Amino acid sequence: MPPDIAAPSPAARRTWFGLAVLMLPVLLVSMDFSVLYLAMPTIVDSLDSTATQQLWILDIYGFMIAGLLITMGNIGDRIGRRRILLVGAAVFGGASVLAAFAPGPEALIAARALMGVGGATLMPASLALIANMFTDPRQRARAIGIWTSAFAGGAAIGPVLGGLLLHHYWWGIVFLINVPVLAILFAAGPFILPEFRATSTDPFDVPGVVLSLLGILPGVYAVKAFATAGVSPQAVLAGLFGLAMLVVFLWHESRATAPLVNLRLFRNPTFSACVAVALVGMMAEGGIAYLSNTYLQSVLGHDVLAAALAGLPMAVTVATFSIVADRVARLLGPRLALAGSVTLAGVSNIGFLALGTSSPLWIFMTLSAVAGVGYGVVFSLVTDIVVGSAPPEQSGAASAISETSFELGTALGLALLGSLATAVFLSDDAGHGFADSLGETLKQTEHLGAAGEATADAAKAAFVDGMHVAAVAGGGTLLVLALVVFVAMRRRPRAPSVDVAV
Repeated sequence: MPPDIAAPSPAARRTWFGLAVLMLPVLLVSMDFSVLYLAMPTIVDSLDSTATQQLWILDIYGFMIAGLLITMGNIGDRIGRRRILLVGAAVFGGASVLAAFAPGPEALIAARALMGVGGATLMPASLALIANMFTDPRQRARAIGIWTSAFAGGAAIGPVLGGLLLHHYWWGIVFLINVPVLAILFAAGPFILPEFRATSTDPFDVPGVVLSLLGILPGVYAVKAFATAGVSPQAVLAGLFGLAMLVVFLWHESRATAPLVNLRLFRNPTFSACVAVALVGMMAEGGIAYLSNTYLQSVLGHDVLAAALAGLPMAVTVATFSIVADRVARLLGPRLALAGSVTLAGVSNIGFLALGTSSPLWIFMTLSAVAGVGYGVVFSLVTDIVVGSAPPEQSGAASAISETSFELGTALGLALLGSLATAVFLSDDAGHGFADSLGETLKQTEHLGAAGEATADAAKAAFVDGMHVAAVAGGGTLLVLALVVFVAMRRRPRAPSVDVAV
């Protein structure tokens, strides 16, 4: 039996308090993914940023996190997970202040990039520390569920909190709210959180770091470029270059003495299946969340804050079922729990076919809440199994693999499902004269009288058709993956965190 679960002992009260401290940076990283969407109109007016600069302000944070997660997870394994957590929090907090008082768009882009560097240390370090702090499998699963619910809660709280603050303060407040939260982390972290580092003396895999960045960053850029601007020579070249570098990265990792990514973990079918679930699950969830925001505002006519509030039922179910996912796994077994929750998420996605151009809001809220039940169990169990499959000295790197899959899945959801919905939207034009997006079409028809209203109604119907196709594509992919999980998990994971038979 692996040493980290050979003699489990119940966690002390101090350990659970440490978990509460670890939830703080996770909340911030998650909030900063979503809060900026509400602040962008004000930022554009204040800083007079171009369209290209606006995209970089939004995207550079995610680029840096996606590209550096694996590297930072490995660095934390070597120099100490508490140490890199606190260093990363300092970088994140300092960059937040720089962003709040940025004098121009270039300075804001640089500050957001620095926030991404700090954010990339917080997620794998906090998750790896949980694996060290909770040696009892059931308590570890519960702790990871709470960690997952904090991430989901941050994503939901971000737009609502941002909307409330922006009613009273200037746009920089959405960055400054990070500072008092991080102050609590600095005050309590050094005394509450344990330190853990690997004992390996092998040289750090610097070529692996370079190759991973050359693979992930151009790849994420290409995916986001396809989603926002369609196919372009620059995006195609970036995608091909990133793919080539990832192939070289895998070749190097298979031969490195101390690889950045232990490819032997992927020999475990359960580990591989869970990474695939993280990737596809976030692709489906991210794609439908992106389309739903447009649906609620541009089709149903709700304002930004009302749209954010309509997303709270899903956030509540994701958070709740992330926490109780370990109980679901003990009741049904990890295999059936994971396959069943993936199935529920897929069926709920397909259920978006029930939404039309004038559907009552409760239908959307019900469907998204049911989907949240599936996603909550999925994300918690996936994270638990992935972290539990790795030896203790590599749990930081393993958690980074999981989080990178989540991040790449979100980008793929925006690109693939967003592009699919756009293609259907444009194919339904039928001579109405649609612009490239629903929002642009509605702006063009505002002052055209009856003819404009007819075009606007047709554009809304076409957008809903596109959303339906994307929902079926994402949901259908999840259903196929549920079958794959059911087959792949016929054998027990090598180091499962959930202590029941598969």
